Amino acid sequence: MSPMTSGDYVIRAIRADEWEAVKRLRLVALRDPVADIAFLETYDDALKRPDSFYRERAASSAQEPSGARQFIAETADGEWVGTVTVLIEEAGSTDWAGFPVERRQGHVVGVFVRPEHRGSGLLKALFDAGVAWAREQGAQRVRLLVHEDNPRAQGAYRKAGFVPSGVSVQLETHAGKREFELVLEW
Repeated sequence: MSPMTSGDYVIRAIRADEWEAVKRLRLVALRDPVADIAFLETYDDALKRPDSFYRERAASSAQEPSGARQFIAETADGEWVGTVTVLIEEAGSTDWAGFPVERRQGHVVGVFVRPEHRGSGLLKALFDAGVAWAREQGAQRVRLLVHEDNPRAQGAYRKAGFVPSGVSVQLETHAGKREFELVLEW
């Protein structure tokens, strides 16, 4: 998939040799005020990971074929200001929460846009790139999960075309809290 331009940004898949930038952006995302409900990983855990983890993640995302692809939004001066990763889930498998996967689908994870770039349409552009890639991989829909206490993200995802599926997942890390599944069907 070739890079797309969206306003002041280039939206593209990461390259294998960009693991250090992948790590930096992940650490920035995990410092966001809602990171504790938006991500399943903490800043301290991510910081402790060896560089080999980020090297492998970038290399895996960049290879063809791949079961996952990370997209970034890059400014004209090369700053990475947003990211979305799409994982391909195979029909007949079981997802991370133990639910059966009924059809080949994309699962969006690791969504982050730097605060000063929010509200610019950047998130929709990142989703468009991720959804296009998932469709190229034969996915029949794309889904994501969002914490019940994250209304800002819920609103952004709905604005990008995702709708509630009715599925919710109890979180082990936040007793009594749930994440809602939102889907984009075609």
